[in-house]
Amino acid sequence: MKRKSNRGVIVLFVLGLAVCLVGGITLWLWNTPGQQAKETLETFYDFEQEGSFSSSWEMFHPFMKQKFTKGHYIQDRAHVFMNHFGVTTFEYEILELQELKKWKPDKESDPIPIVYSATILQTYKGKYGNFTIHQEVFVAKEEDEWTILWDYNK
Repeated sequence: MKRKSNRGVIVLFVLGLAVCLVGGITLWLWNTPGQQAKETLETFYDFEQEGSFSSSWEMFHPFMKQKFTKGHYIQDRAHVFMNHFGVTTFEYEILELQELKKWKPDKESDPIPIVYSATILQTYKGKYGNFTIHQEVFVAKEEDEWTILWDYNK
């Protein structure tokens, strides 16, 4: 009697284990706080591109929501960019995301333990020609939600 070889089963098991390991590492890398912060920025600027200023305002950190009401933000964003500059949308690019420790949105605020910072380039094409706004934007976790902040330090 010949014994059956289990080599095929072992090879399939090792291949399956390798696929699971690679998949797990990939998911872990894509789910880092830095990646989550970048995805938050992308969502925020996608809303802004669409003119969905109500949705983008909802993504602000409570500090930002104290700076202006939702209605004021919606009105200002539409008025300045669409009416004054004559643009309907823009392209954006997120440059180098970096982690900061104990950052403050203004001098009077308590420091936020961990914040991610990125320079955002917004390129507009309007009635006054093409122009790009460079703005450093910050992302912090507040009550399990990633939120957007702007710098008000002088």
